Amino acid sequence: MGRIRAQGTDESSTAPGSDRPAGGSGSRESAGAGTAGEGTGAGVPGGRTPAPRAPEERPGPGEGSHEGAAPGAPATPHGGQGSGGRHGVPAGPHHADRPFAHGGGKGTGPQRPGERQRGGLLMGRPFGVPVYVAPSWFLVAILITWVFGGQIDRVLPELGAASYLVSLFFAVAFYASVLVHELAHTLAALRFKLPVRRIQLQFFGGVSEIEKEAETPGREFVLAFVGPLLSLVLSGLFYLALLAVDPSSVPGVLLAGLMISNLIVAVFNLLPGLPLDGGRMLRAVVWAISGKPMTGTVAAAWVGRALAVAVLIGLPLLTQSGALGSDAVDNVGMDTVLDALLAAILAAIIWTGAGNSLRMARLREHLPELRARNLTRRAVPVETDTPLSEALRRANASGARALVVVDPDGVPLSLVREAAIVGVPEHRRPWVAVSGLAQDLTDGMRVSAELAGEDLLDALRAAPATEYLVVEDTGEIYGVLSAADVERAFVKAMARPS
Repeated sequence: MGRIRAQGTDESSTAPGSDRPAGGSGSRESAGAGTAGEGTGAGVPGGRTPAPRAPEERPGPGEGSHEGAAPGAPATPHGGQGSGGRHGVPAGPHHADRPFAHGGGKGTGPQRPGERQRGGLLMGRPFGVPVYVAPSWFLVAILITWVFGGQIDRVLPELGAASYLVSLFFAVAFYASVLVHELAHTLAALRFKLPVRRIQLQFFGGVSEIEKEAETPGREFVLAFVGPLLSLVLSGLFYLALLAVDPSSVPGVLLAGLMISNLIVAVFNLLPGLPLDGGRMLRAVVWAISGKPMTGTVAAAWVGRALAVAVLIGLPLLTQSGALGSDAVDNVGMDTVLDALLAAILAAIIWTGAGNSLRMARLREHLPELRARNLTRRAVPVETDTPLSEALRRANASGARALVVVDPDGVPLSLVREAAIVGVPEHRRPWVAVSGLAQDLTDGMRVSAELAGEDLLDALRAAPATEYLVVEDTGEIYGVLSAADVERAFVKAMARPS
């Protein structure tokens, strides 16, 4: 019931940019970066307010982090499989005259797929990692209490209604075991210096959201194996404790239930298909043999899909035949329907997780293509008291798409927001200074033109904004990077073939 979710991210390749200095002193430009972003941006509309075009359809939420499938499988949010991403940067001037959908100022910045917070109750922060309990957990706790309570009532009828209180305690103890499973993944990740965003307990188990992929197949194998290993250890400990008590007593029934449930979690998660822990172990083995992480992902994902089909067909057949310990004669009616429903849910989770792993791996493959230099818009530096009309004239003359406000010494002070420009009527532009339409620069809004891939995304996520000043290593202005341009490139990457 645990899984590692990889939260990787992706990027996209972008149109090649030009490194020629932009019009205006000291600014640099990137030729292929003249696309206006959708959300906010630093693009500069032409000298006159452009007529708005139909809004471009925005991509839905990215399929970014894959959630693993069944119990115990690490859902890895690293950049590898677990990240949904996208590449490809819209190039070309066909967006050049289009105002942004929303104004500048602080924004959310580009987010990795699956990065939006889901609902959940914060239970604590072991080892500094927040642990959330999703609302769906309460549903499964009720279900476990009802099912296991009926079994306890048959074994210990003298308990009466108290059997359901014992069953509720079992549900909580079982998910505490799942948390231990996830903490094993988390501690291994922290040992390998991989950031862990959070742990979430949900309907079918737990998810450890690890934000980066292991650097070697050996570490990937260890990261996946420690979860089932801890579940096996817990099962053994509960077995030893069971030897010291009466099996027909309340402690005996609880210990037997916890021993069997942890054994099931361990065995299930060792099945060799993504997104289960066993699938990540298989991926690591194929990666080590082939030298290619993508080859390992493809192999483990397809095994995962085959496993999903096997679960869908095989689980109901096994239960109906009595192979799982029940009488085959009694396995008819509602029990058969419930078995088939459980098999369908597990199969769907595994199949979806395997597909997500393939998408994330493809995305990860294109990650290095997202480069600040290629996505940056050409910018023109203007002083604070420059009239807007004059600033736009200079931008149009040099083919720039952004304005950077500088002091008399050429030091950048702020970025002029395109949404603010569009809101100024043309007849007032000669009397409006650019400084009144600009957003002051903060340290986090300055990014290096050399940033690319995950380093670029990490820099933008650390200081959410709608646009960023891109500078050379020498401090020279290179241009302006719009978060919307990055987001669109991020989305396009997902549609590109490997």
